[in-house]
Amino acid sequence: MRLYMAYEMTDSSRTQDAISRAIRISKRIAQGDDLRVREKIKSFQLVADYQDIQSLCIAEDAWELTAEAGIAPKMVFAHPDILISVPDASLHYRGLALLSRKRVQEIAGDVKTWELAPETARVGKAKALKVSRLCNTVISSIIADSTSWTLEDGYRNILATMGITEDGTIRNIIGQEAESAIKERLLEWVKSHDLLAEKQDESSLQKWHLGGGVIMEYGSEPDIAFNRNNKLAVLIEIKGGKDPAGALERLGAVKKTFDEAPTDCKNFLILGVDTPTMRTRLNEMRMEADFNIDQLLESSAAWTKFMNEIFHHALRIATEAADSES
Repeated sequence: MRLYMAYEMTDSSRTQDAISRAIRISKRIAQGDDLRVREKIKSFQLVADYQDIQSLCIAEDAWELTAEAGIAPKMVFAHPDILISVPDASLHYRGLALLSRKRVQEIAGDVKTWELAPETARVGKAKALKVSRLCNTVISSIIADSTSWTLEDGYRNILATMGITEDGTIRNIIGQEAESAIKERLLEWVKSHDLLAEKQDESSLQKWHLGGGVIMEYGSEPDIAFNRNNKLAVLIEIKGGKDPAGALERLGAVKKTFDEAPTDCKNFLILGVDTPTMRTRLNEMRMEADFNIDQLLESSAAWTKFMNEIFHHALRIATEAADSES
């Protein structure tokens, strides 16, 4: 097995990544979704009211503190009737609780459609109650733990949660864009090195016939496959997401793809993030080498090494390219 070829991000890449993320988060918050949802909750006429706070998992001390401050209960504590009528109120309550959408999904259920498509979302009573109880449990703990909690503190929590949620979304978007860039550049390299066979399957823009009887195909699981004589010879998985939180989950999908490939297939991985825990898992996989996606896109030398690995060493349909080649 060849040495792993993971590269650290360059300072310029880190800076540009930070700028891109900051701009997107700033624009997302500037849209004012939190303010619009807040007004919806204010104007909502709650018939049932909060008659049984225990059933809604609202702690009595937190309830008393907000009552003493003269804060309307619906502005602090989630109620299933509100969520059913105003699905995107989920953004407000989970924000007060500093809960990510992923954490809410893991514990109470998926609320993504509630927040992103409230006009068409259908919220069931059981799920609305479960989400309400989760949010209220955490909100109560936050209020009870503070000696001077105010609604403004809660609103700051909402903005922080929005930033965290958007950051995770951006990391995935950046990874998807990088994946497309890798595929585009690889095809350009194949064409520029005359590796395409004369006759091509014009019916598919995701499949190309190369020299030596090799067919290159873009898809998913694997992202890039090279078949020879109707057998998978080389595969490339691209996991360009930058969110470390989901990194191990992505590695699980990669391992499954690698394990299902023929034993003589040469497996390669392109990563957007690398951590010590991930490295331990990577070292246990049946894989030829892994590469850092930023280095591949920014460094001609890294890209040339990658191309040599695939087309010279693994497929043996191209001569070894010089490191200085772009």
